[in-house]
Amino acid sequence: MLDDKQTRTETVLNPVGYPPKVSAKSPAPRSGGLSGRKVFLVDTRFDDSAELLKQVAAWFAEHMPDLETEMVQLARTYADDDPDLWERIKAENGVAIVGVGHCSTCAPAVTTHAITLETKYGVPAVAVHTEKFDRVVRSVARMGGLPQQPFAFVPQPVMGKTEAELQAYVAGDDPRTGLPVMQEIITALTEAPPPGDKQLKFDRSTPREVDFTGTEEELQAAFIERNWTDFLPIVIPTDKRVEAMLQGTSRKPDEVVGRMEPTKNRGQWEYTVEKVAVNAVMAGAKPEYFPVILALAASGVTARGSTSSSGAAMAVVNGPIRHEIGMNCGIGAMGPYNHANATIGRAYGLVSQNGQGGSVPGETYMGSLGSGHTYQNLTFAENEERSPWEPLHVQHGHKAEDSTVSIFFGNRTTTFSLGLRETHWQEHVRDMLLGTDQITAPILVLDPICARQFVTRGGFDTKEKLIDWIHDTARMPAKRFWDLQLVQNYVYPHATYGVEPLATKLKADPDELIPIFLKERINVVVTGGEANGYWQIYGARPQGTFSIDAWR
Repeated sequence: MLDDKQTRTETVLNPVGYPPKVSAKSPAPRSGGLSGRKVFLVDTRFDDSAELLKQVAAWFAEHMPDLETEMVQLARTYADDDPDLWERIKAENGVAIVGVGHCSTCAPAVTTHAITLETKYGVPAVAVHTEKFDRVVRSVARMGGLPQQPFAFVPQPVMGKTEAELQAYVAGDDPRTGLPVMQEIITALTEAPPPGDKQLKFDRSTPREVDFTGTEEELQAAFIERNWTDFLPIVIPTDKRVEAMLQGTSRKPDEVVGRMEPTKNRGQWEYTVEKVAVNAVMAGAKPEYFPVILALAASGVTARGSTSSSGAAMAVVNGPIRHEIGMNCGIGAMGPYNHANATIGRAYGLVSQNGQGGSVPGETYMGSLGSGHTYQNLTFAENEERSPWEPLHVQHGHKAEDSTVSIFFGNRTTTFSLGLRETHWQEHVRDMLLGTDQITAPILVLDPICARQFVTRGGFDTKEKLIDWIHDTARMPAKRFWDLQLVQNYVYPHATYGVEPLATKLKADPDELIPIFLKERINVVVTGGEANGYWQIYGARPQGTFSIDAWR
């Protein structure tokens, strides 16, 4: 081992994935004015967006009263395309003001809707966002092939602001440019955008190797400067170390494993077996762990999702590989007390970050609070031998002898308790469930002691019976459920579009107790070393169960 202060030249392998192919697109032609055009204000149905757009409509009514305007709303959530609406806007010789982008996922969606109107329907469009998402939406526009897409920005936040405050936003200046917001909007709809970036195409011939000269400390700093790490020390990915990692799989180094993006609409980057190996080396993993890491990478589920709600991943390993590589499913299973658990989870995070082309605050990551879970991504093994029920992967259609990894995303809410009391345990569990966010689903993580109590106290001799009971127990009055902000954003639009069972719930009487979770999203996993009967409920949506054996 070289001294940390000794200068040397090191050839390392590049951990970054390959960007998608991007083709330049052309914006819609402008007529130089709004005479004879109809202005559509497109509400994308997120957190009081409509309230800001109402103030834009009021501005037009006061300052351009002869101009026809109409407020319209997407048929579903902000994430869903609405070709029927776009066709209508085109047919009525419309221009569009699309808004408001004021979260990490809705801002890219608003930008994408504007690009779609411009490039597919020939409709001049301007996307309205809050200032916090300036870098995000410009990145999305570039990846969408229209870097010159017009924007207008207002202050953050929009949610919860009074009518007078939103009126001031609209009548005021863009905090990014200093120009009047409405002047920018009108200019965007009437004047041709500047020419696009002629260097739009991304270089997919990313160098495989990079040479660094310096001390160990300077090598570590070079990776940090390039946003290639989680800011903890890494194992430098030399060719020799990566080659050793590749011995953990029979797959070829240049085989494409999967694709990821930090948020929908930014474009999926792809990565090969070798790229995953580079990140696995950096995380300090061993070659025998590599099939698990490849299975996580192949899922396409990023552990570095850019949700402003600061979500994190959870990875649960089942099957024989748990013991083959020495994973922990006993005492401290979910903590930093096992090399396999810790480094597999860390590798999942690094390959997500680098494979998808970055996780940079303000640009490709917008988690407002962030999450400490993302260091290790809650990676652990299920204690199948001490569970009274079938393993998680068998519950999801795999054989007991299969080795799999199940991924969940969310983990923003956590409640915990100790065992089940004899008399009021049902009420206690109900209270815990009502503390779980309603847009994901509960995953019960139980020490084996508590798992057996669910059998003896409740008679739940199968997971299915327990899940049925959880679904039926987790209820609240319909009027309270539909008033939740997250439900308004992500559930209500689907209900209005007729998606079942949400549409039926929407018809319930205001005081009727309705289930708040979808049964198929509820999960139960057993882990821990029986030091006591503690257990937790995480709010996390299942993303799928993936084969590890396929990557051996």
